[in-house]
Amino acid sequence: MPEASFSRGAHHPPTAVPRAEPPSPAVRAAAGSGDTGSAALLASLAPLLAEWLPRQRWFAGKGRPVTGFALVSATQLLPCAARGATPGLLHLLIRAQQPEPPGHRHGFGCGHRRGAAASDCYQILLGVRSTLPPPLAHALVGRPSGGPLDGRTVYEALFDPRLAGLLLERLRVPGRLGPLRFVREPSTVIPSVLAPRLMTAEQSNSSVIYGDTFILKLFRRVSPGTNPDLELPLALAHTGCTRVPAPAAWFEAEPPAESAGPPPEPFTLGVLQPYLTGSTDGWRLALDALAVHDDFTDAARALGHATAEVHLAMARALPTSVLRRPQLEHLAAAMSERLDSAAAAVPALQPYRAALHGAYEDLAALGRAGRTWAAQRIHGDLHLGQALLTTGAGGEGRWSLIDFEGEPSRPLAERRRPQPPVRDIAGMLRSFDYAAAVGKHENPQEWAGRTRAAYCAGYADASGTDPRAEPQLLRAHETDKAVYEVLYEARHRPDWLSVPMTAIRRLAGART
Repeated sequence: MPEASFSRGAHHPPTAVPRAEPPSPAVRAAAGSGDTGSAALLASLAPLLAEWLPRQRWFAGKGRPVTGFALVSATQLLPCAARGATPGLLHLLIRAQQPEPPGHRHGFGCGHRRGAAASDCYQILLGVRSTLPPPLAHALVGRPSGGPLDGRTVYEALFDPRLAGLLLERLRVPGRLGPLRFVREPSTVIPSVLAPRLMTAEQSNSSVIYGDTFILKLFRRVSPGTNPDLELPLALAHTGCTRVPAPAAWFEAEPPAESAGPPPEPFTLGVLQPYLTGSTDGWRLALDALAVHDDFTDAARALGHATAEVHLAMARALPTSVLRRPQLEHLAAAMSERLDSAAAAVPALQPYRAALHGAYEDLAALGRAGRTWAAQRIHGDLHLGQALLTTGAGGEGRWSLIDFEGEPSRPLAERRRPQPPVRDIAGMLRSFDYAAAVGKHENPQEWAGRTRAAYCAGYADASGTDPRAEPQLLRAHETDKAVYEVLYEARHRPDWLSVPMTAIRRLAGART
């Protein structure tokens, strides 16, 4: 299956739809003689993507107009030019240009130049057919006018079992295809035929389950550098830690260089891991327990134990550091900045700003007094939905942790930085609050309080360190997480805003 004739870094003249930025000289050089084909491809897809992309759950730039597109790479995984019933499969990396959000400081994209506009890089897989079968009608992206796909129908390829199966085949037989590289762990055996099914639950990426054997997580917004969801499980597997499914295969893309200097790191595009058959996530388990008034403290204690095991393994496998006064002051300042930004967007936060800032100042003051804390690699976005309980043949349950990507809204370099393990703990404690509220417990704070205490006790049993023994550090991180939740719920789920606001009132009151 040859690489596409569509080459990298193309652009097209301004039109009535969002435009594309001119490529850098390095990208233009990489495009070579295929630049015209790439420009025509992007010109024909731009109006379709301008409508389709902002509607996707994983699109990060909601609420801001898309002003242009730029093509980073286009690779045919199956030829797209043939007519008839055989579908084509086109893999795209595309930058979507948008105005920078107010107060935005961090770049996140393809190593491009930045100015008044932001441009995030997205991985898109398009199926190409002459006509779309009725079962795939809901996956329609559109019908390009002009360009190499003129008159064809393009659609979200992951809904097509035939095309989703091709991705597994590519991972089963590793190698290169244009800028894409497919890698398989040598000890892994991947069967040649496993029926794929796309997970339709809302998430910031896309996942395909193959039979009941593997799950492929495809990262939608990508940037140069190894994604932690590949890096950390690989490192943990090498330590012998069995609490995290080990990667079986993955694929990545080599981005074009844009200037003199070292080449950019590859993009991690997808990771294939074992599918934990018979497992249930902690969120579902907690809600089920709440529905029948069951206690959840034993499960929470075991989950705390599992979290500590994973933290200890990561500290053995990867570099650690020490947070001293400069780092703690910087950490507190970053938290304060996020609070100010969130309060400007969500007025409900305004009455609590002074008390919440005080929690961050307490942390900085300890740094000035000479206090230090250890930092290491962490999960980065730990909550009940990222923990799976698998029940064995004897009825015993065992917790595993998944999805080590971290918060996708944060820059990749920040997510790969050593941080205090208490940040993960704070995320899980906030998740217990959410479960109690959503599960409509008659006394949600009492249920959450008992469950939080059990989790911390389990963590202490395994690690020898009780997170409650460092109240300023824990409160600062829990406050930072609650502020993030307020902003998220205000933007995406206003009906849920009361959940983090209850925590904001508690945390503000605890400090005063």
